[in-house]
Amino acid sequence: MAFEAELQGALAAAEQASRTILEQYARFQAIPDAPASISTDADRMSQAIIIEHLRALFPGDAFCAEETSAAGTPVAGSGPRLWIIDPIDGTRGFAKKIGEFSVMISFVENGEIALGVVQEPALARLTYAMRGGGCWRRDGKETSPTRCQVSTVEQLAAATLVQSHSRGPQPYVKALGVAQVRETYSAGIKLAIVARGEAELYVNRYRAFHDWDICAGHILVTEAGGRVTGLAGEELRYGLPGAWQKLGLLGTNGRVHDAAIRVGVTVE
Repeated sequence: MAFEAELQGALAAAEQASRTILEQYARFQAIPDAPASISTDADRMSQAIIIEHLRALFPGDAFCAEETSAAGTPVAGSGPRLWIIDPIDGTRGFAKKIGEFSVMISFVENGEIALGVVQEPALARLTYAMRGGGCWRRDGKETSPTRCQVSTVEQLAAATLVQSHSRGPQPYVKALGVAQVRETYSAGIKLAIVARGEAELYVNRYRAFHDWDICAGHILVTEAGGRVTGLAGEELRYGLPGAWQKLGLLGTNGRVHDAAIRVGVTVE
């Protein structure tokens, strides 16, 4: 496959970072009221491990990542070969010690996502995809991957929505009319859940977020047979200035996508 070397590099980097994260996690004192903006030493250590590993393999590539570098400067590279990294997505899940966090690595070539890896260290779940190669999962002590397929549910009324933890009923959830709601931290985990067929849709209503929040999870869903767009059906693009995403996100099994768009959910 065209990006096999890059995929193997990303998988190895995610595994190395996950080992360090779990060492930090075991010693970490839980913060029950951790804010959304929290960052930890584990975030920065994970990012350094990932970038060091990938840069050794692909020295000419650019990197765009959530945390600042050791020098305190943003890691905001751009170029035709671009790695997009969230070293710990769902840091609140890490800080609260509830296991809901992931390592997210994606690779974009000439503006198109080529691969994505979402590894959940505390839950021992790995989901990854390569363009044209399908989406795969490997959990626990499994040594062979299993192909992921989105669910076959066709009606919102029978669908499961995965969302972030909320403080009460959300009006948009009522408008969608879904059968049930599942909550977890980490956009990467949410998109992996859709790709695995464990839920039918994920809605992100934030007015502005970044490439590293969704890029790896995006390709998981599409390679599993689903669909990912902005909230109004717009194409999402990566590698733009500032790595900003401002259209919201709708990730589904494809079968409920148009119906969800018709509901008219908008950014906050």
